[in-house]
Amino acid sequence: MKKNRVRDGLLPRMEARPRKNGFTYRYHPVGGKPINLGTDRIQAIRKVLDITGSGDDLGTINRLWDQFQQTKGWERYAQYTRNDYTQCSKPLLEAFGDMRAADIDATHVSRYLRIERASAPVRANREIALLSNLIGLAIDRGEAKHNPCREVRRNEEQPRTEAPDLAQFLAFSGWLASQGGQRAMIGMAAEYAALAGNRKVEFLDLSWPQIDEQANVIRVKRAKQRGKKRGEVIEHIEITPAIQSLLDRLRESRKDDCLYVFSNRHGTHYTASGFKAMWSKLMDEALKKEVIAARFTFHDLRAYYVTQHKAVRGALPDLHANPATTARVYDRNKVVRRRAL
Repeated sequence: MKKNRVRDGLLPRMEARPRKNGFTYRYHPVGGKPINLGTDRIQAIRKVLDITGSGDDLGTINRLWDQFQQTKGWERYAQYTRNDYTQCSKPLLEAFGDMRAADIDATHVSRYLRIERASAPVRANREIALLSNLIGLAIDRGEAKHNPCREVRRNEEQPRTEAPDLAQFLAFSGWLASQGGQRAMIGMAAEYAALAGNRKVEFLDLSWPQIDEQANVIRVKRAKQRGKKRGEVIEHIEITPAIQSLLDRLRESRKDDCLYVFSNRHGTHYTASGFKAMWSKLMDEALKKEVIAARFTFHDLRAYYVTQHKAVRGALPDLHANPATTARVYDRNKVVRRRAL
């Protein structure tokens, strides 16, 4: 077992010879004498690749990104996470793609966070999280010795504190409904998020068989579940009069027995990126035409649901395994009621 650990990360025909403080490395060419490679494993591997003419991109972030997508860890990620990492990879590879993981230090990471991506500090944090995974893979493969991403403080993230105002939300959804077509569909998706509190990833592909009006529930898989719980937590959303009214309108707009509740103009469901682009475009237009006074994100509708649920029903909804997460992230009520003695 110890011998196998010594060979971890070495190339074929390489040898690691124990010495007092670590190892010295040699390469055995076919039919030739052993070539001394020194005591630095990474430099030794590079020398072998130079000898064999096959290692120009060994340990580069471009190559590690390709290899990362072939790991078992990648297979375990939800599709939403894979898509998010793919988006993160684009600016990351522009900055670090040709660099070797072993050559990246904390100053490179810090500059990327504070200067190169200063206009998108929160997104930069996600991109460096991906870089950290890629360098971690390089360490596993013997292509780097340490992970500089762990040495740099991330950009401060300010949690959102405002939920959409009721009047503003009604103005926006009413404006979309009045236009019909796909704009009305986006508005009805927003209404559903505000009434049911589901994430986009949980309901963009919602199908009509998931709606059980006999049992008076909508069944959806809860997202962001890890380990054995992934895909096993099924939420039963009560069909209230407001949701029933929304479902009736969605049925009226249904074309050719389409399977999906929130269908696009092609008769299938929206992708996360397609919906995001459409939402951003409509929000910009609504602000320009003064339909609403302030921008809000689609994810803010989840906070709207939590805040309204607490105000109307007197308790927070069950959105997370840890209720404290719901209270900390989504409850944006500014009024706290408590009893006096």
